[in-house]
Formats: sequence, C-alpha cells, structure tokens
Amino acid sequence: MTAYRPSAATLPAALPHLLPEDPNARLLLFAFRRMGAHGLGDAHAAQTMIDGFGTDFRRPLTLLRAMMADLADSATCAIAIAPCCCRRMTHAEHAVLTILSRAETSPASARLLLGDLIGVRNPDGVLASVTVVAQAFADAGRPILAE
Repeated sequence: MTAYRPSAATLPAALPHLLPEDPNARLLLFAFRRMGAHGLGDAHAAQTMIDGFGTDFRRPLTLLRAMMADLADSATCAIAIAPCCCRRMTHAEHAVLTILSRAETSPASARLLLGDLIGVRNPDGVLASVTVVAQAFADAGRPILAE
C-alpha cells in the first residue's frame, strides 16, 4: 500500500493557508489537530498544553476539549484537518483560528464564520465554547492572534 501524496498542483487547493506566525495560534492548532485525529484524551495534545501553559494548563486544556466536543457534536458537515506536522492549514483550520481570534473582539463576525464552518444557523452554544477557550488562552497570557 502506498501513501497518498498530493501533487504540487493539488496542494494549494487542499491546504491553501500557511501556518500562523503567532506561537499561541500554533500551540492551539497543534492540540486541535491532535485531538481531532486521535481523540480528546490524546496524550501529545495534553503534553503540548502542559509545555505551553506550565502548571496553569488545566483550564485551557479542559475548555479546548469541551470546544472540540461541541464542534463535533454540532457540526452538520466535515471539518477538515491536516496532519499535525503539516506546515500548511486547511480552510477549516484557518476559520477556527480566525473565529478564536475574533471571539471576544468581534463576536458578530465570529458567529457568522462559525455558522458557516459548522453549517448551522444558530451556533451560539458552540460560540460560547469557542469564546471561553479564547478567554482561557488570553487569561494565561497567550492570546490567539491568528490574523
């Protein structure tokens, strides 16, 4: 069996965005990818959060797990994620980081983007989960600046 390797022509369409420069967004993206691919209890995601937040890792990790569960439960369409080591992002990953960066400062914009991402008209419950994750990162001195 051979692994699928996208050609140079299809790569920009599947992974159109570069990784964010912000280290906080990269931390969140890595944990997001690990949990999305390996489950909410993934040890690598937890270790990454411990390394990033030190002894204050529990709140952002727990809230990120809750957000992931809400996204999975509420989404009516697939949310594409790239492998953890990939240096590019899917449209969905870029949207998640944009939503997280706007959750507190521009909630109306974040709500519209989230509704489009998960395919529902009223994403307020999931938006609450996203907002508390953004707040947890900001409260720990690691605000997400994806844009």
